[in-house]
Amino acid sequence: MTLPKHAFFKGQIVPYADARVGVLTHGLNYGTAAFGGLRGYWIEDEEELLVFRPLDHFHRFLQSARLLMMELPYSKEDLAGSLRKLLQAEGLRKDCYVRPLAYYSDEMIGVRLHDLHAEVSMVAVPYGNYLSKEDGLHVGVSSWRRVDDNVIPARGKIAGSYVNSALAKTEAILGGFDEALMLNADGHLCEASAANVFVVRDGVVLTPPVTDNILEGITRRSLMVLLKDELGHPVVERPIDRTELYLAEEVFLAGTGVQIGAIGRIDHRQVGNGKIGPITSTLRDLYYKVVRGKVPKYRSWCAPIYRDR
Repeated sequence: MTLPKHAFFKGQIVPYADARVGVLTHGLNYGTAAFGGLRGYWIEDEEELLVFRPLDHFHRFLQSARLLMMELPYSKEDLAGSLRKLLQAEGLRKDCYVRPLAYYSDEMIGVRLHDLHAEVSMVAVPYGNYLSKEDGLHVGVSSWRRVDDNVIPARGKIAGSYVNSALAKTEAILGGFDEALMLNADGHLCEASAANVFVVRDGVVLTPPVTDNILEGITRRSLMVLLKDELGHPVVERPIDRTELYLAEEVFLAGTGVQIGAIGRIDHRQVGNGKIGPITSTLRDLYYKVVRGKVPKYRSWCAPIYRDR
């Protein structure tokens, strides 16, 4: 990965080399940090970089920080403004990924959330596909259960909880799969290691509810709108059993990183015809137009970076 030239660090844009923390930093030692992930899409014919739903992402980012009792001196509008300045300084003219991070910056020993000082950083890097392939993914149901809301808040992007995702992802890759699907303590489908999941069964689009220990995904929410309002497929949010995955016509992943990834096999069982299904294919085509500002109705979801610079 190409390292960025700049970073938002301690309230200002600085050279990336100057954005450093000590090895005793609390967020590094104890996972007391929260992060976000946004995508920017370079639109060649407009010579513009469009960031997808930044205010929604920063709203969730601030909520994740709130779960860790962080008091940050920024609003979502403040963070969106800092992102714009960062991207303008970086001068990217290609698709990119943005990583905001809120972390306890105190350099000390001791597990707690109170009486600590939080900082915010942000970087942007050129970024293509998250997965090595986006169609016909072969996934396995992980032996690792998804963290529970009363263990680590699953609805927030809490840095420490992603060890749970890392365990599942590595188990899957070393076991010959492309990705992992995780269940909660009740045995219901939650999500992949870093993506939400949709299931099409008997022509009905299903997805786990937010009360089943899933991340409250921005892409997930966007796709639910597009499925209902544009494609005529309302989404039913309900618990999904493991064996329902084996009987589904289509299963796909959704998230800022993965965007939309079609699953072809689950636990060595073929899903549908093993290729991307018609609902997934139509939805992905529409989504890619939306994030690149090609659908006027949803252009407000895309924030321009270089316009009126």
